[in-house]
Amino acid sequence: METLIVVVFVVGYLAITLEHPLKIDKLIPALLMMAVAWAILAFGLEGFDTWFDSTSKKLVEGFGSLPLHATDHSNWQTGKDGWLENTLLHHFGKTCEILIFLVGAMTIVEIIDHFNGFSTIKGFVKTNNRRKLLWIMSILAFVLSAIIDNLTATIVLITILRKLLSDPKDRLWYTGMIVIAANAGGAWSPIGDVTTTMLWIGDHVTTEQLIINLLIPSLVCMVIPTTIAGFMPAFKGNFEATKDKESGGKRGALMLYSGLGLIVFVPIFKTVTHLPPYVGMMLSLAIVSLIAELASNREFSITNIEDAEQSGGHASSPTFKALSKIELPSILFFLGILMTVAALESLGMIFAFGQDVRAAIPDNLFIILLGAGSAVIDNVPLVAASMGMFDEPTDHYIWHFIAYSAGTGGSMLIIGSAAGVVAMGMERISFGWYLKKIAWLAMIGYLAGAAVYLAMIEMGLVGNAVGGAGGLPH
Repeated sequence: METLIVVVFVVGYLAITLEHPLKIDKLIPALLMMAVAWAILAFGLEGFDTWFDSTSKKLVEGFGSLPLHATDHSNWQTGKDGWLENTLLHHFGKTCEILIFLVGAMTIVEIIDHFNGFSTIKGFVKTNNRRKLLWIMSILAFVLSAIIDNLTATIVLITILRKLLSDPKDRLWYTGMIVIAANAGGAWSPIGDVTTTMLWIGDHVTTEQLIINLLIPSLVCMVIPTTIAGFMPAFKGNFEATKDKESGGKRGALMLYSGLGLIVFVPIFKTVTHLPPYVGMMLSLAIVSLIAELASNREFSITNIEDAEQSGGHASSPTFKALSKIELPSILFFLGILMTVAALESLGMIFAFGQDVRAAIPDNLFIILLGAGSAVIDNVPLVAASMGMFDEPTDHYIWHFIAYSAGTGGSMLIIGSAAGVVAMGMERISFGWYLKKIAWLAMIGYLAGAAVYLAMIEMGLVGNAVGGAGGLPH
């Protein structure tokens, strides 16, 4: 049965990577392999000898000798079915924390976009010099991705770029650099990338230590490729900006600053209240929605009965419109991936694999390879798996290194990150062009940032890394 679950995962993930040739949305195989994996667990439960307790991060002692059904109804741990039910509930709860958090963040971003708030950012671009534009775009991508996540930041900046450069060939180079900068910016923020959000919600990293430990390596990962690119022919000379009268107006600026401010407020709320991040995100969403309603002079009120009767619902509400535009397929895709990895983890397979790998190669090398692997395989399942491999305490240097590697390593291929994939679609970037022109810059930035992080460990600048990288176990 264990082998069958692995086969299901491999086949399902192969279908995800071949999404475009098969013309089947990646959501479908993700959900299929999740349901099938847990069904196999249920059918083969009686024959399993090992089970991984995700709460205590260790294998359950004597699991193979437990009966299928609990002998003591007051203690579910006396039966295998009790372990299955409670493990499933545990993983589903943890996964939903991430998904509800993402729904809130996506909705706030869509509300900002509803008021054309992101057009305000175009006002920051006051140059016609190509090299200066490169630096402006890279810095904006680095900062914005830390606030509204790397995927959304990439979409916003490519949209702005189209209003500045009319030639698609010119935009290709800038888009490639935006992908590198956006992924670098998302790595040092708990809300900048799905993987860092997973580690943050899973209490593996805290906001303060994540920023302190990864800001400099992530900055290096962005600055070095941008500096090198600045000397390339594509970024020399001047450009003539296209004329664009579109403006977000006062409402757009209001929604942009209030929305971004309230997203940044979420980590502060968690630090002060110690409540899960999704609670703070729901609070921020409620406040942004309220501001949106008031900014619309209640013309788009959620509770307006006349509008509801005319439209058959609340379609005129900015909040409702935002909810209808969020990437629900991506949310369900994450559900399928994370719950499938949870099924593998439940049998102790990921934990055992992690122990074998750590015995064979140093942790630092493994994590660097994990970052390189994220350029080929989606970083979400890789990070989900790594969370089952390591049992280090919160803010251990390993968790921050995983956040950096998984977040920035994907830049080495255009298909290696959500930001890259959306850029590929928006600007029709070919896999080969990116591999020839941008991939080497991304690799230099990734390795430089990793080297800086390891140097910080050696100098004792990273917490929970006693003895430096060379003195660490494994």
